[in-house]
Amino acid sequence: MATITFYQKPGCKTNARQKQMLEAAGHAVTAKSLLTEPWTDERLRGFFGSTPIASWFNPTAPRIKSGEIDPAAFDASAALAILVGDPLLIRRPLVEANGQRCAGFDREPVTSLLGGAADPDAESCSRPGPSPYYPDPDPAPESSSR
Repeated sequence: MATITFYQKPGCKTNARQKQMLEAAGHAVTAKSLLTEPWTDERLRGFFGSTPIASWFNPTAPRIKSGEIDPAAFDASAALAILVGDPLLIRRPLVEANGQRCAGFDREPVTSLLGGAADPDAESCSRPGPSPYYPDPDPAPESSSR
């Protein structure tokens, strides 16, 4: 049994399901808010390891879905600055266990904690539509042809 620190977005059904999976595997999980944690560039960087910079971002974040932010356009320093400034952009959950850290639910140490078999849908967003708090942007107006 491991003791896991699990940084989540409070109220996120996907994070709740992921936390339950870890607990069902016999682990003690301490959940913390990803949004209110006092992140620094250095501390946050430790969760990303050698993963590509674009994978540090939450693809379902409203600012990314709207196209306002393009994760592929950032170098490491700029990415960390924007992620620390707007934690909704951070890929979640952030997991710390047995001296290892990761961002997301599809890599080590999570896969080992779950016995090597992660649920392929464990990272799928549980919210079926746009968030009432962060609505999707209006679609582009259709052009009319004459």
